[in-house]
Amino acid sequence: MMEWLADPSIWASLLTLTLMEIVLGIDNIVFISVLVARLPENQAKRARQIGLALALVFRILLLLVLAWIIGLTAPLFSIFGHDVSWRDIILIAGGLFLFYKATHEIHQEIEGEGHDTGSGVSAGMTAVIIQIAIIDMVFSIDSIITAIGMAEHVWIMITAVVIAIGVMYIFSGTIADFIAAHPTTKMLALSFLILIGVTLVADGAGFHIPKGYVYFAMAFSTGVEAINILVSSRRKKKGAVSK
Repeated sequence: MMEWLADPSIWASLLTLTLMEIVLGIDNIVFISVLVARLPENQAKRARQIGLALALVFRILLLLVLAWIIGLTAPLFSIFGHDVSWRDIILIAGGLFLFYKATHEIHQEIEGEGHDTGSGVSAGMTAVIIQIAIIDMVFSIDSIITAIGMAEHVWIMITAVVIAIGVMYIFSGTIADFIAAHPTTKMLALSFLILIGVTLVADGAGFHIPKGYVYFAMAFSTGVEAINILVSSRRKKKGAVSK
């Protein structure tokens, strides 16, 4: 173990994998932030904590069953010359789930449908946690398969995952609060979920879309929205001063 700690390649592998896990976790943070936005503040914080804890548990458990994970990429059958594996099926199912969830949320936002309160809050939190668990499994499988290809030692993968989840936990609250405070950013986040769903379905169908393109589009749109929010905030301040 001490020999590994003195090996620069080990540290380089850990740093690279940690950064990769953080980047791949952006999808998860967006999804969790959108889901908890409708919950009361105390419920939202707890649901977010449980969601990230589930993500950590899923990733570590999957790392401990590497043989099974590798087996998920083995072809089950072929369609039009494309070998379909369990990983492909899970990615397609996860992408379709994101389609449904994002479309449903957009419908509720635009139509302005009411939501249950009181006893419905507990049920709502349970539903949110279940949905987080479902999508966590999808993101975990893709994330761990990436980790397997980037590192040789399981302890490096687990360390990288723990650090990445810690970073996600630190920033998830800020992102969730920002989305809740700015309705337009929620619509943007929902559009991101549809985009992520497209990449999952495409990847499962054998059409790989480089994540760099997806993240660039998300970063560009976020930058534009940040400018819009800044301009709107300045206009409100000027209006308040003139009154």
